[in-house]
This record gives sequence, C-alpha cells and structure tokens, in this order.
Amino acid sequence: TYAGMSFELTPEQTEFQAMARKFAAEEIIPIAAHHDKTGEFPHEVLGKMRELGLTNGHVPEKFGGMGLDLVSCGVVAEELAYGCTGIQTAAEALGLATAPLLVGANDAQKQEYLGRLVNDGVMAAYCVTEPGAGSDVAGAKTKAVKKGDEWILNGNKMWITNAGVANWYFVLARTGEPGQSAGSAFTGFIVERDWEGVSVGRKEWNMGQRASDTRAVSFEDVRVPDANRLGKGGDGFKIAMGAFDITRPLIGAGATGLARRCLDEATRYAKERVTMGQPIVQHQAVQFMLADMAIGVETSRLAWQRAAWEMDQGRRNTYYASIAKALASQTATKCAADAVQIFGGNGYNTEYPVEKLMRDSKIFEIYEGTSQIQRMIIGREVANRYGN
Repeated sequence: TYAGMSFELTPEQTEFQAMARKFAAEEIIPIAAHHDKTGEFPHEVLGKMRELGLTNGHVPEKFGGMGLDLVSCGVVAEELAYGCTGIQTAAEALGLATAPLLVGANDAQKQEYLGRLVNDGVMAAYCVTEPGAGSDVAGAKTKAVKKGDEWILNGNKMWITNAGVANWYFVLARTGEPGQSAGSAFTGFIVERDWEGVSVGRKEWNMGQRASDTRAVSFEDVRVPDANRLGKGGDGFKIAMGAFDITRPLIGAGATGLARRCLDEATRYAKERVTMGQPIVQHQAVQFMLADMAIGVETSRLAWQRAAWEMDQGRRNTYYASIAKALASQTATKCAADAVQIFGGNGYNTEYPVEKLMRDSKIFEIYEGTSQIQRMIIGREVANRYGN
C-alpha cells in the first residue's frame, strides 16, 4: 500500500463532513437570510452545533474537547461556511479566541477557560485589533502595568468578533518600555467579561456576515490576576501571531465554502435561465466564468488543506497558512462577484442568494490579516526558501 500523498479524507473526516453538510442544509441555510436582515446573534443554531460536536473540535481531549486535527476542523468549517459565513464566523471566532491558549496557556488556564467552552457552552473573543492598530499589531496602545500580583489594564479594542456574547477575552497589551521591539513588548492575558472596568460597545452594522457580533471593547483600570497572564511577560506578540498559524487555514476553509456555494448557485441558475433559445450554461462566456470559479474552489481547498496538514505534522506552517488565506479570500470575492454577474439583474436583488454572498465575501480579504499582509509574509518566506 502506498503510504505517501493522498487526497482522500479519513473515515472520521468523511463522517464529520457529511454531518456538517447536512446541518448546513437543514439548519443554517433556512435561517441565514433572517439573521442577515436582523443581525440577531444565532444562539440557537450555535447551541445545536455544539451538541453535535461541530464547534470546539480543536479543544484537546484532556480538557474535555474532541481533540480534532486541523484538517478535520477545516472540513467542518468549509461545510458550515457554505451555509452562511456569518454564522460560521460566529462559531469560528471561538477557535480564534482559544488558539492563543493552545499556543501559550498552562494546563490550569486551559482547564478553566477551555473547560467553560466545552462544559458551559460559553463564547469567547480575541481582542487584538484597535482603532489605530489593525494590520499594524505592533502599534497597539492598550497597556498593562504590573502592580503586585496583578496587572492594571487600560485601552480600547475595535472590531472584536463575539465581543457582545463572550464570557472571556484574550487580550494583547503592551507591557514593555517605549521603543521596545514588538517581539518582547507585549503580553497576552485572559480577561473575563464581567470584571469591573470592562465595557462593550454597540453592535456594529457591517456590510456582510451580520450574524456575527462585532463590537468595541474598552478596559479601564481592569485588575487582571497574574495567574491570567499567558506565558512569560513579553511573549504576547509571539503567542498572538502563533495563533494565526492555527486559524488562517480555517479562514481559507471558510472562504472556500463560500466560493463553492457561489459556484453551486451560479451553475444551478445558469441551467435554468434561458436566453437566445438555450440555457445560459451553454454560452461559452458563462462557461468560462464557471470554469474559473471551479479552478478557484479546487485550488483554494488544496491550499487550506496543505496549510492545515503542515500544522498537524507539527511543522511551522506560516508560509502555507498565508498562501491559503490569501488565495481562498481572493477566490471567494471573485466567485461572489461572478455569481452576481451570471444572475444578471436578479443577482443584484435581495430576493436571490448571491448578493448576500457578495457582501459576506469581502471581509475574508480583511480580517485575521489583510491580503496585503499575507503577501508580505509570503514574500519574506520566499526570500528564505528560494534563490539559494
């Protein structure tokens, strides 16, 4: 038996894929438009996902989770995103919040805070972005000052997914001296939502992915026990960036799911819509658009699976993770725009599904590192890997 490269999923992964696909069709797609129009947080559907094991799969078995590998998590993410990326983002934000704990927390911290996700069904959020520090994480101004066995935390975070429903936050704060390099100037903390001095802003009404809860979070003289510090003082930037190696392949998987939905909707419509005496799927101009969409979907899936597989092998996957996110995000926005084009005037109307897909798609090129940041990372990696 050849034990090398394989494009087949394991029996367990195939089972998860079928379960997630069925769930997306029966539970997510029917309610997606409602949540897009109202902005209501999908508590009920997330509860059902948790009961089926479609969330928190990344939590190690030692702490009550399923301990799934990253490829398996990506398989689930792609299927859920096919249903609605707003709802999938609300679920996937749990993975982003917990990734820093997987990277840098001790067992007691994992037992307490990962345990809450699994046992109590609470939500969590990743607080790094600030009003003046998005792609420039090193420019973050939120500050924590050591005082005895506590840290006094002050600052403002912005565009925080799940902020309004989170039980706890991962917070990146500056603890070093002015001018200190980012690699040692920041520390990560676990901050509970109900601690004095923590306040959450209004829900932001975004272009798309409206089921996701996005808000500002402010910290005013919040007393954080030293026991809630992740790793050593100054390790925060490395922990926060290391978390992206886990989550960016999953963003790629989600973007691939949306792109696949666009391809499905556009192909179905092209078979039904008749012009010049034949279904438009028979017109070469439309066929070429569908072909390009298919190329994007298939190659994006290969990219996120490679990035996730590298992580599962215990290898640093930063290069592949950035490629997966950049490629799949670009694929999602192009597939969505092309789907609207194939639908023509109907595509621009809210009674048809593709206008929502187009609005939902754009954020993939922005959150968890813009496409330009991904290219900067890839470029640095290329300089080390090639031309030697």
